[in-house]
Amino acid sequence: MTDAIRVLVVEDGDEYITNLSTFVADGFVYRQAHSGTDACRMVRESPTDLVYLDMRFDRTPEGVLLGNMVELVARFNGDISRARRFQQDNQGLFVLRALRESGWTGPVVLSYDFGPEERRFRALSARDPHLAYCPDYADATTIRAAIMRAVGRARQ
Repeated sequence: MTDAIRVLVVEDGDEYITNLSTFVADGFVYRQAHSGTDACRMVRESPTDLVYLDMRFDRTPEGVLLGNMVELVARFNGDISRARRFQQDNQGLFVLRALRESGWTGPVVLSYDFGPEERRFRALSARDPHLAYCPDYADATTIRAAIMRAVGRARQ
């Protein structure tokens, strides 16, 4: 593949964009979004080959987080703090849903360790065949391989 792979990094900080652009740089062009709303807009406006998506958004202002708080609070029996923590800890899944509902069908690599939660990941990927994951502590070689596998599957 001679063209650079266009990756949209969606995270609440700058750690992933810094690490990816420093250590997984050859053959990739990175852009960054700090919210699900921005990510949806950016995939509509610019060609994107893959979304590299953080799971946890604990530094994002509450008003920017995706997810229906009324439904989440009801799910947690009125416990607002548990609902908010769930929303932050699983924001990547809310962003994934928003991307899919906006019509974007490309591959997504979630930066999260599903190793202890393989059953959960199987359920998620059964509904979304273009979903992969890479543990958030992975080294550059592992991240590059995860991205290449995800892009390769999507282009088949």
